[in-house]
Amino acid sequence: MRNFPLSRGTVAGILKGYIGLSAAVYTEIYNSVLQESASKLLLFLTLGLPVLCFALMYFIRACTPASGEDSSEHGHFLFTQAASVCLGIYLLATTVVDDLFNPSDALSNTFTGIMVIFLLCPLAIPLKMTLFPSNSKKNLPPVGSSDSLVQGEGNSNQTEPLLTPSSSATCLGSFHEGEDASDIDMLLAVGEGAIKKKRKPKRGEDFKFREAFIKADFWLLWLVYFLGVGSGVTVLNNLAQIGVAFGVNDTTILLSLFSFCNFLGRLFGGVVSEYFVRTRTLPRTIWMTFSQVVMVVTFLLYASALSGTLYASTALLGICYGVQFSIMVPCASELFGLKHFGVIYNFMLLGNPIGALLFSGLLAGYVYDFEAAKQQSSTCLGGTCFRLTFLVLAGACGLGTILSIILTIRIKPVYQMLYAGGSFRLPSSSNQS
Repeated sequence: MRNFPLSRGTVAGILKGYIGLSAAVYTEIYNSVLQESASKLLLFLTLGLPVLCFALMYFIRACTPASGEDSSEHGHFLFTQAASVCLGIYLLATTVVDDLFNPSDALSNTFTGIMVIFLLCPLAIPLKMTLFPSNSKKNLPPVGSSDSLVQGEGNSNQTEPLLTPSSSATCLGSFHEGEDASDIDMLLAVGEGAIKKKRKPKRGEDFKFREAFIKADFWLLWLVYFLGVGSGVTVLNNLAQIGVAFGVNDTTILLSLFSFCNFLGRLFGGVVSEYFVRTRTLPRTIWMTFSQVVMVVTFLLYASALSGTLYASTALLGICYGVQFSIMVPCASELFGLKHFGVIYNFMLLGNPIGALLFSGLLAGYVYDFEAAKQQSSTCLGGTCFRLTFLVLAGACGLGTILSIILTIRIKPVYQMLYAGGSFRLPSSSNQS
């Protein structure tokens, strides 16, 4: 986010997309390299991944972002997106081949080698930039550019002359929450800048966690995210049992379909929201609204148990589930700033495990066990196994739709201010001291 503040949706979509593919990557490694050994898998997860992360930490660092639009950066993003889509299609194809044809060890190792090549494709960008550096001169960032996002100086309680009007205050109007100076304070000022007043940050500026925590927009975003991912992860956690209940004995392809569509939702959710926020100043949360409306329809299809709708419902749900991730990340950074984004982002992520606990662990587990007991079996079969769960999840997404509409209306002036020129810019008042 700090390195690419002008392309937040695109960056979030790429990063979250690769996370969505990680399970399929680990599965491929487990089947071929680790030879389906549970002990080797645990060793790999315990030692291999931490060593790999520590080795690559050196290459991840904050850098000064470009002061304006960079056409080469746009091309690099397109290349990375294309590489990730190719990787996702390849993983889906190899998963189906492994499930249907049981290939030999040599062929499985070949599959893994090709997968590694796809994973390493984005490295072509820094290699190209190193071997063929751009000759264009670097322009110094203008005052008020997004470079100030990474400076991290001072605290979030900026000072502002009482007699100096804020241009962002003009844009946001009545949406500012008690930020205008009173008439008495204005009269106390002897001259311009003679008296300065500490003020709370405005939406679009840097918030401390405790300052964001008491904002209505913070909790609206959390609730919308919680309802969206909580309902989606419930299906993901129980997808194997759902498939068996609907008469699908081998659920490998069903799980792979959900994983691939989840990746597509994450990747293109960021891309689409980035396009419309730049061209129409459309708040990103509108895509959470649309996706949760589709999720309501999807859960009703699941509950109806209509023949032939299982795979279509799973694909739609996977896409909508992925959209929640790629929208929440840039939206939180735009509303509450990047200075304390790590704390705010990780609190937002609590919506996923809490949703899994409530909707999956308690609701879905209880309903499934109850229906299985009625059939006097440990395995439940038929549409009734999850019908009540799906109806409750549809209601949860319906509530999420209403809350996301409210949030979109509330933050629309913020996006009109931040993207008024077709690209992200800071509120002008945030640069005053």
